[in-house]
Amino acid sequence: KWASGVFYRPDKLEGLGHYRSREAQRNISIQSRLKSTVQSHLEGVSSGLEQLRSAAGDVRSVRRDLCAVRWHLLGSAEGFQRLAPLRAVVTEHAQLAAVVRALPQLSSVHELLAHSLRLLHGQQLLEAHAGLMALERLRDDISSQLHGSSSLPRDQALGVVESFFGGLQELSEALAQQLWRVVGGGVRLVQEDPALFVSAVRIIEREESVDDALLLGPHAHRFPAPGRPKAWRQRFYRVIQETVAAAHFKAAHVELKGPGLGRHLATLQSDILAELRVVKDLMVQCCPPHYDILSVCTRMYHRGLSDHLQDILSRDLDKQEIFMLLSWVLHVYQSPEMMGHPDLLPEVDVSTLAPLVSPEVVEQMERKYVGKVKVSDVTEWMRRTLEVEFKEWFREEEPEMDHLGFFQSALPIIVMQMLDENIRVASLVTASLQQKVYAMAMDELEAFLIRSGVSLGCPPPLPEAGLPGQDGKGWRNPVPPISGGWGPICMGLEPPPDTLWVLGMFQPLYVQLPSRKWLSGAQLVNSMCEVIDKYMRDFSHVRNPVFTFLLAESEHLVMTHYVRALMEKKMVCRSAEERSQLATRLLQDAAQLRELFHNLGLAENEQTLEVIFALQELIRLQDPALLSLEVLGFMTKYPDISDEHVSILLDLRGDVSKEVRNVVLEMMAQNPQSLPENYQPIFSNILVPAPELPFCLRKSKCA
Repeated sequence: KWASGVFYRPDKLEGLGHYRSREAQRNISIQSRLKSTVQSHLEGVSSGLEQLRSAAGDVRSVRRDLCAVRWHLLGSAEGFQRLAPLRAVVTEHAQLAAVVRALPQLSSVHELLAHSLRLLHGQQLLEAHAGLMALERLRDDISSQLHGSSSLPRDQALGVVESFFGGLQELSEALAQQLWRVVGGGVRLVQEDPALFVSAVRIIEREESVDDALLLGPHAHRFPAPGRPKAWRQRFYRVIQETVAAAHFKAAHVELKGPGLGRHLATLQSDILAELRVVKDLMVQCCPPHYDILSVCTRMYHRGLSDHLQDILSRDLDKQEIFMLLSWVLHVYQSPEMMGHPDLLPEVDVSTLAPLVSPEVVEQMERKYVGKVKVSDVTEWMRRTLEVEFKEWFREEEPEMDHLGFFQSALPIIVMQMLDENIRVASLVTASLQQKVYAMAMDELEAFLIRSGVSLGCPPPLPEAGLPGQDGKGWRNPVPPISGGWGPICMGLEPPPDTLWVLGMFQPLYVQLPSRKWLSGAQLVNSMCEVIDKYMRDFSHVRNPVFTFLLAESEHLVMTHYVRALMEKKMVCRSAEERSQLATRLLQDAAQLRELFHNLGLAENEQTLEVIFALQELIRLQDPALLSLEVLGFMTKYPDISDEHVSILLDLRGDVSKEVRNVVLEMMAQNPQSLPENYQPIFSNILVPAPELPFCLRKSKCA
């Protein structure tokens, strides 16, 4: 491939000789290097074989010498056995020499112990500890010499040493007690006498070094040193923790009630902040860096305070105490007035630690707080306020009026201010607590409105089957026995739109509707108008838009109960004359009621009495064959009318055959109507009586 690329043209063949000589020289150079490499390897192999032959000869020579030595030692075994007494004499001599060397020190053991105790009582801690360590080294040296070389059993030999150095353990315990007193007062000492605290830390470090040497050094498993390991550094941390707990977290139960709890929390705030400042500024300089004393103390205070607060929260606290604790835990603790103080930052950061109080406990205390507020503040306070209010309202004179002649009461403002104050106070803790108090306040406000209505003679809401609602049952209010001039107060409570208050005096009038007595005159509607006018005059003391709302609701109720009375199958027209009389009565009643409400201030386009005018047209129609068209037009205006309502109206006419009825109902089924947006229901809130079941006997056909 290379040659074809070079000699692809004839004129390139002129250089063929040059390329041939160059390739020949390159082949000669390669062959020369190969020969040199092979020769070098051959010489190395030859030298290695020679060295192996020499080593084999040396091994054979050493083997012969070792065999000779072995036979020589076997022949001298008896001579070595005769040296056993000499070995015992040497061992005894070594022990006696050790005793002689240790005699000056052993004779001064008791004196050294007494001197170290005197130093300790004089708070010369380093000097006392130096004497202690010297005595411990002497004890350990003697124990080491006796270990494995004494003719006494090992335990017995060590027991003799321990007996002789019996006062050493007492000295060590006395020093430890002195150290823990110094460590316990460390926060005070680093300000007054830091040298004493530093001495204690240095002694602890020395003891840790000895522990490490005995446990991890080359003689770790030689023999157990009495009282080791002392683990004084761990004890150092425990003493600080116990001191913190005893100083701050052991308050008596009686001291943590009412104002005492506030004073206790304020004391904790100031004391912990002050002590952590001392730890950060002074104690850190008195301890080795690996002690990490600031972080350790921060965790100790945090953990101790958490346990202390858990204990307080487990008690029976009132609402003020719960509020105080939650506010302190959630806001004061990490604020710049305590753990977030500039003097502690950035070294102290409690946000990296576990919550001071778990979220579950906070949630539990929030619920308990809401319950306490409900019982002690809201419910009982509202009850007393309501009692006072109704004493004022039921006096002989009229209630207080403003300059426009409207009745007025400070009760709504007082109640709302009280609820708002509780919600505002809760917002100072957490948004969740504010939401819980808000929900409780709404529930209590609803209960307060119901209690107000009951006190005024307005019964609480009761369920009425069959009315539409979220659960299919609905809620309606029964007829309250209102008498006198207090109806406006019940109406002024502003019940929800789906609970309307019906005037009690209407009920005897509705019982007469429809009837032939009712057809004979206008006495019934006149009585209704008198009642409406009387109550509306009382309503005139109510401000707009509440007055307009009450007027519209009253008009709607009058219409609803009027139509409902027509649907109760109390009457069937017996002739065309009665149908005409019924239609005329409906027309006159509707016109009189419409005029009344118009004069009271309700515009005709805001009234619902128009449905009565439409019903009288259904009754007045002379040709039953045209009922299907009339009903279709009625359905267009009032799409919530059902076939049951239409059937009752057909029964009320008294002249509708089964064929015509079927045509009307079939027409309704073929033309279902949908409720337009913002349509005010008329017939969906009007129940019809259940149909009477046919009477049957055994296998006979039902009539």
